[in-house]
Amino acid sequence: MSTDKIPPNVGVLDKVILFDGVCKLCNVWSNFILKYDSKQLFKLCSVQSEEGQEILLYFGLPTDSYETMLYVEGNQSFQKSDAFFQIMAELGYPWKGVCIFKIIPTSIRDWMYDRIALNRYSLFGKYDYCALPLPENEARFLNAKR
Repeated sequence: MSTDKIPPNVGVLDKVILFDGVCKLCNVWSNFILKYDSKQLFKLCSVQSEEGQEILLYFGLPTDSYETMLYVEGNQSFQKSDAFFQIMAELGYPWKGVCIFKIIPTSIRDWMYDRIALNRYSLFGKYDYCALPLPENEARFLNAKR
């Protein structure tokens, strides 16, 4: 999806990954990004946060149920498997290697993505609250008040 304007709380050059802050799998994903994004290309944002809610609204996505990861790069957004592959490509090698699976048609990739996303709480668990970032990672999270 592309728009002419930049979403709220997102800079023109920002690369923002929105994730479900209470999902255990999603938190593993965000910790993976913190560990392997050595160039610190990405900012993370919980969909439950004020900033995340505003971005979801901007792209016309629900703010009360979260069925996909959203990746925002400037004025573009990517969802589901497209979001995953965009992020992995940016991380570089060896992670970029998984992009070989982009040869699978999008409809099949997204069907597989949906099977995990829609069952993530029962498969991996759920927290009762969104964890706050550790002080050393705070700058890696999107915050409109900065």
